[in-house]
Amino acid sequence: MEIKHTDERINYYGRIDHKEDGAYFYFPSTSAEVRFKGTEISAVINANIVWGTTALGYVIDGRMGQIPLSTENNGKDVWLQLANSLEPDTEHTLVLYKRQAASISFAFKSFSCDGEFLCAPEKPALKLEFYGDSVSAGEVTEAYDFVGRSDPASHGSAYDNSYLSYTWQTARLLGAQLHNIAQGGIAVFDDTGYFHAPKMIGMESVYDKMCYFPEGGEITDWDFSRYTPDFVVFALGQNDKHNGITDADDIDIYDPETRKKWKEGYKAIASDIYKKYGEKSKLIFLTTVLMHDPEWDKAIDEIVNELNESGVTAYHKLFARNGAATPGHPRYQEQKEMAEELADFIKGLMNG
Repeated sequence: MEIKHTDERINYYGRIDHKEDGAYFYFPSTSAEVRFKGTEISAVINANIVWGTTALGYVIDGRMGQIPLSTENNGKDVWLQLANSLEPDTEHTLVLYKRQAASISFAFKSFSCDGEFLCAPEKPALKLEFYGDSVSAGEVTEAYDFVGRSDPASHGSAYDNSYLSYTWQTARLLGAQLHNIAQGGIAVFDDTGYFHAPKMIGMESVYDKMCYFPEGGEITDWDFSRYTPDFVVFALGQNDKHNGITDADDIDIYDPETRKKWKEGYKAIASDIYKKYGEKSKLIFLTTVLMHDPEWDKAIDEIVNELNESGVTAYHKLFARNGAATPGHPRYQEQKEMAEELADFIKGLMNG
């Protein structure tokens, strides 16, 4: 039995671009969920690998897996078997998802199984949205032997897995939907940070987009009316010290004018999002356990105070080991630590 990407028995999560020829995935953690009975299931996708070692992610009955993808198949419809030898006459759940950020985009075309597809499960009522960098995207999370250490050399996105990010782990702990607007190397402003060198793209040019990087196709706007989250988490500041114009870490958050400019740019993004969603959405600002100068957290504290003074409900979450746990990307274990703390923080806001 085959069902196309437009079938109502498929649940989509994230900023999905629904076109006539497929459902297009750009951001990490974007996913398609389906229930079925049968012993095997497959999917057809059409991928565009930009760089690095990429793979399609999936979870079948709670078991995580991946299928490597090759640049040789760029632009071609490819059939991929996701699971076989499953228990017959048993209900199974499959989640197909985007492991990486802008190193790949793909169009999902269809699912096939040797049994029957069931009605889509009801979506969770609670909705989360994140705006962040590589940590939020789950980059290098699978380098399990490098906990508390710098990243392995030349990893080339092979260890990236958005399913293990604190963002998606937090959503699962809370039983929530997730939109993960995250990209490695991104900072608030264009021409700063590391994303899309040598012409750096900042969150100011990404937060309101669906396709957000030129290698993914035509840059497209996101319709904010399609999804209204209960909590919006902002997790920037790690890459903002990097001056993309001169390729130096010389943006000084201690300088009063620089600090004011950064705060105003960050507040402009958050305020615009708040206006689109209204008072239903609570804003949470944070940085992660990846080592960084705590002065950025002090500037974020000022942002939160100034937003609240202007009538925008905002909070600042500091992790127990904020900015002090690891010189490399947080691995699954450290991402789990953050997810548990953030889930508890959100529960406190919900019950407060």
